[in-house]
Amino acid sequence: MIRKESKKILKKLFRVNNLIVVSIILQLNIGCATKNETEYKFKNPELPTSERVSDLISHMTLSEKVSQMRYDAPAIERLGVPAYNWWNECLHGVARAGEATVFPQAIGMGATWNAPLLFDVGTVISDEARAKHHRFVKENKRGIYQGLTFWTPNINIFRDPRWGRGQETYGEDPYLTGRMGVNFIKGLQGDDPKYLKVVATAKHFAVHSGPEKSRHEDNYHTSDKDLRETYLPAFEAAIKEANVQSVMCAYNRYRDEACCGSNLLLNDILRKEWGFDGYVVSDCWAINDFWEPNKHELVETPAEASALAVSRGTDLNCGNVFDPNLSDAVLKGLVDEDKVDRALSRLMEARFKLGMFDPQEIVSWSKIPYDVVCSDKHYALSEKTARESMVLLKNEGKLLPLKKDIKSIAVIGPNANAKQVLLGNYHGTPFNNITPLKAIKEKLPNAKVHYAKGSHIAKGWPLLQPIPSSALRNGDNVGLKGEYFDNKQWKGDPKVTRNDSIIDFIWVSKKPFENAVSDNFSVKWTGKIVPEESGEYRIGLRASSAGKLYVNDSLKVDFKDDHEPKMKYLDMRLEVGKSYDIKIEYYNYHTDPQAQLLWSKLDENLLSPAIEAAKKSEVVVLCLGLSPDIEGEEMPVVLDGFDKGDRSEISLPQSQINLLKEIHALGKPTVLVLMNGSALAINWADDNVPAILEAWYPGEFGGSAIADVLFGDYNPAGRLPVTFYKSVEDLPDFKSYDMTNRTYKYFNGDPLYQFGHGLSYTSFTYSELEIHDAIKSNENISVTVQITNSGDVKGDEVAQLYLAHNKKENKEGPRHSLIGFKRIHLAAGETKKINFEVTPKQYALISTKGEEHIKSGSIQFYVGGKQPNNTNDLDSETKKVLTKTITIIDK
Repeated sequence: MIRKESKKILKKLFRVNNLIVVSIILQLNIGCATKNETEYKFKNPELPTSERVSDLISHMTLSEKVSQMRYDAPAIERLGVPAYNWWNECLHGVARAGEATVFPQAIGMGATWNAPLLFDVGTVISDEARAKHHRFVKENKRGIYQGLTFWTPNINIFRDPRWGRGQETYGEDPYLTGRMGVNFIKGLQGDDPKYLKVVATAKHFAVHSGPEKSRHEDNYHTSDKDLRETYLPAFEAAIKEANVQSVMCAYNRYRDEACCGSNLLLNDILRKEWGFDGYVVSDCWAINDFWEPNKHELVETPAEASALAVSRGTDLNCGNVFDPNLSDAVLKGLVDEDKVDRALSRLMEARFKLGMFDPQEIVSWSKIPYDVVCSDKHYALSEKTARESMVLLKNEGKLLPLKKDIKSIAVIGPNANAKQVLLGNYHGTPFNNITPLKAIKEKLPNAKVHYAKGSHIAKGWPLLQPIPSSALRNGDNVGLKGEYFDNKQWKGDPKVTRNDSIIDFIWVSKKPFENAVSDNFSVKWTGKIVPEESGEYRIGLRASSAGKLYVNDSLKVDFKDDHEPKMKYLDMRLEVGKSYDIKIEYYNYHTDPQAQLLWSKLDENLLSPAIEAAKKSEVVVLCLGLSPDIEGEEMPVVLDGFDKGDRSEISLPQSQINLLKEIHALGKPTVLVLMNGSALAINWADDNVPAILEAWYPGEFGGSAIADVLFGDYNPAGRLPVTFYKSVEDLPDFKSYDMTNRTYKYFNGDPLYQFGHGLSYTSFTYSELEIHDAIKSNENISVTVQITNSGDVKGDEVAQLYLAHNKKENKEGPRHSLIGFKRIHLAAGETKKINFEVTPKQYALISTKGEEHIKSGSIQFYVGGKQPNNTNDLDSETKKVLTKTITIIDK
């Protein structure tokens, strides 16, 4: 064991002779290795966590310490410390770790406006996470996506609909985001007094929401008011209320400091002001942006970048720059080793709190059985969440719900039968992929269901399907020859050689070949593509780890592993009667293996079959929208209206608008179902289509939820968590983080659909609003209101409470702000009374200096089933919004 005094001497000796230090450390390490493991204090679960952490770190060399501060921390065998990979995902279900229950994408969960539901979802996800982790450990698997530290939730504010990752958030409002995030985190981390169930991570801290393509170089500035009023509240709630154990810092700079090296964010606000005692992890390879050319360029070397990050409070590196550069930085005096110890203490405390150094039998969460994964109970909650996420935007003439006795129906659109559109990004591998087409067929077993794609998702971006066996040849066989190896390099003789009719593999519970003992395997597929039609084709390879695609012995697609499933493609002309040699080299190394050889004919006439399908049908369901293949995180996509994962236009892609207009011209009753992760400017549809349903990326049971709403088996009650604007012209510059004219709170224009909007098949009446006429400053305010289901159908209502300050006292503040919401169920004719408790923090003003203060004077409350348009535009006829002004007086 090396004492602190010895370390100081060694540091001095290093500067004289590196060899002396190396020699002494090696001798000391040999001495440590002979110590009986049972003598280590950190092995004793009866001791306080802080004492165990200190003891463990005291036995480590500097290089060992640094090795534990990278996401893929190696084992320290001499101390009995197992390898651990900190990188795990569970945005809407355990992701990239094989079979898992897949919930609606986060934006859809935000649309439920049901905070307690998010706690239940978090509980289910962490149940599956624990069960999977302990199985992995029993199989001696400790790789990426197999751990208990999850990099979710994303509680950034979806301030601009162009942001491709906005789908990962709960919407544009800080209060809604905070409530959903707090409940989700609590569900994830559990309530055991000693052991964390999993570690949740609030990300990305802070002032982060696009653009994706310039996130590694951008430097954002905001007023103190916007910082405190918009960008920080959800993070503050996550820390102070949910006790989140981890925070991920963002790629960008804020006020000239890299967020992962920001004294303001990581020290002054996070640690000192809010009292955060967990660890901070960098976004992946964000520390590299500190020095790499054309990025932040704050320092010149990796060692300086490591020193800056650690000294400012980034404890864990998603990346590899810390090891060995942080050791170098310490030995060069760029950062003190005490700061390394501080960072490592935070990390090791999390691992101890997760029970990783204790016998599993005393860790309560280790007893969760594996059969909870994808259980009926979990499926039921996923389907419930999908139903609650559905937002009925329009229902002119009460076209919905549709009657089940119809004889024929057309289901048309690029999203009608697309599995990927159910899932969004950062998803797990589901057993179920219930598309709208599949669900409608099941709902109407006696009707003729006519299906047609109608269009590509966007011009130049078809939705790819597996190449059918009829177009693949391997000698006299249909399909491709598959050679399966039990290593990543196709070494030796294949363990299995077989004929695969199509390459459409998502290995969930099944292994890729019999007696496969590891997730590390590789496959080589060879054969020919023999097209049945001539034309321009897009051929794509989707793989979970890495792969290469050769056509006629020429390498056409090559992507190396970057820890995320991905798809790459090539466009080429294929001629009928010709064959094209094809070879795929694929390897996998983690627990979500999948490989798909896909294609689409680019010059195919998709419109005519859609028109014919509609003509033969009594009613048309059009499934349009976007796709996670074109909106998402820093993507290589360059299309009209899209920009590297973001959008440059917010309308539907033109190909879909053309389809919509052609179908509408037939005069058939038409329902538009949108599946997307961000707001769409569907102005023409709003003017011309009688019924519109927003379904988001709804999870593995999304099609069932859509069909239940369309045919009246579920009464929709989702509410928009974002504003739907009419045009990109309504929006400020994407790179401006000033909140002026952004979101419902500050937008001065006329939105297409308001934040909080959502229709029902029944009606609700608000009455008996009770609030004291006056209260003393710093007192809670009780708001009580009565809600009646005044229609003839049972359903949920989302009561929304907003507050507005006197404009004279709050000239630059929001028009009004959401400060409370509750989703309740009411039978037809039923009345319930609900109560909100408003805290002083909620009605305090935020000054231009970012300070909270409460002034005497008047404030106005609005409560109802929607957002008030303005102070003079209240829906008095149906009593949808009630209002009352009260006075705050000094104590």
